[in-house]
Amino acid sequence: MASSSRVFSANLRKLSNFPIRRSSPEIPLTSRFFSVKSLFGSLRLNTNFRKFECRTRASMAEMITPQSKGKVQVFDAEEELAVSLAKYTADLANKFSKERDSFTVVLSGGSLIKSLRKLVEPPYIDSVDWSKWHIFWVDERVVPKDHPDSNYFLAYNAFLSKIPIPSGNVYAINDALAAEAAADDYETCLKHLVKSKIINQSEITRLPKFDLMLLGMGPDGHVASLFPSHPLVQENTKWVTCIKDSPKPPPERISFTFPVINSSAYIALVIAGASKANAVHAALGPNPSSDSLPVQMVSPEGEVTWFLDKGAASKL
Repeated sequence: MASSSRVFSANLRKLSNFPIRRSSPEIPLTSRFFSVKSLFGSLRLNTNFRKFECRTRASMAEMITPQSKGKVQVFDAEEELAVSLAKYTADLANKFSKERDSFTVVLSGGSLIKSLRKLVEPPYIDSVDWSKWHIFWVDERVVPKDHPDSNYFLAYNAFLSKIPIPSGNVYAINDALAAEAAADDYETCLKHLVKSKIINQSEITRLPKFDLMLLGMGPDGHVASLFPSHPLVQENTKWVTCIKDSPKPPPERISFTFPVINSSAYIALVIAGASKANAVHAALGPNPSSDSLPVQMVSPEGEVTWFLDKGAASKL
């Protein structure tokens, strides 16, 4: 990795005069690769799915439903969800850090970043080996990195600036490129990192196999920038695609495709708020929606865990 850093460090484009307070070590609002040309107690459904049997543990209930394709945890409050999510993430970080020299984490935007806040507090801020973390985004808005709509900007302010992660391990999109070029550039970076073994490769799909993907979900059931009924939901050749007509502003974005999302080792779906209850019910309820939502297409070759607060799970 050190040799890769030397190769690319001379090509970095730095953003100057950016008015943001930084913590040590400094994480500049720039990208390692993308400023240059592409260089390369359980709640269980019975057999008729109608009756429930419930055992709660403290303020959390675990649920297994036929549609969940994994474990579903329901918390009384978002605060408790954040505590559990921090432990889950830190445990995986420790597991992968012992196995190899990198822990690859994919972030989304929105409320997911707020739910990571416990990771920057004791005991995790001191016990996690942050030097092995490599951060990516499952989707990004095609705006400058210091724009309020930027997922990078959100993550930097609330999370990345508070942890001692090497700045070269943060992979943002090249905000100087148009949407299609930015998507191609990001895919080129991922291919390089798979080749250099920073990112694992799935033996099943031969696609990048991220260690942990942290996904949020919109009230309409979208994940990443893959929206209901949009043609990009079916994209299966590209690793990273672009959307120019997003139904949610801003209109231009880049996004991982479902084949890449579903090649992950672990996926956490982190969903809070009653506004998302209908989509959660459509995905996990006993009578799933006939119109498949993007969130229902999350089906990793590894494990998926749903982190829901009481509001998001209120219609289950």
